Amino acid sequence: MSGKEFEGDAGAPLPDFSTTNINLTTVAPALGVPRSLEEQPDYLEYDQKGRGVVVTMFANTGMSYLIGIGLGGMYGLREGLANTPSSRFKVKVNSVLNHCGKRGSRLGNTLGVLSIMYSLYEWAGDSLEIENYTGPIQPVTPALATFMTGVTFYSRSGPRVAALAGSIGLGAVGATYATYTLLGLPYGHRGYLFF
Repeated sequence: MSGKEFEGDAGAPLPDFSTTNINLTTVAPALGVPRSLEEQPDYLEYDQKGRGVVVTMFANTGMSYLIGIGLGGMYGLREGLANTPSSRFKVKVNSVLNHCGKRGSRLGNTLGVLSIMYSLYEWAGDSLEIENYTGPIQPVTPALATFMTGVTFYSRSGPRVAALAGSIGLGAVGATYATYTLLGLPYGHRGYLFF
């Protein structure tokens, strides 16, 4: 054992800094030095609105991509079995794999891109705090985000097609909101896109 033993084996006592100009309450409040009663506790600020845009975008994109691959893969399975050029097993397996890969990757990539666009437009709407200006209409940010996503995704097809795509997205949000209202569920409680 060492030559220095302290009472109760609690370690070295806190040194006395009362004669110096060091104020321990500002240097290290974790040492247990009592603070004056006039000061307020320090709180860390955090985002009270929820997840950040990058976290939301990654979650939405990943889920959309997986859903797209699954649905596209099932459609590719049906298409591959129906359009097999031969009845041999190896040819059927090759046809199914080709169609599943083709349809699954295409739908997965499309839904992933749409969810990235939606997440960015939703973040822009939240950053601008649009819902403060709309009054009692609450789901305005998801509605605007889906409309702008459809318009942007089909903007190369012309203004009529882009407006139609945006209207379809707007209708999807309206139908989701109406269904949740009828079922008594809180809107957007699942945390995935506008569901």
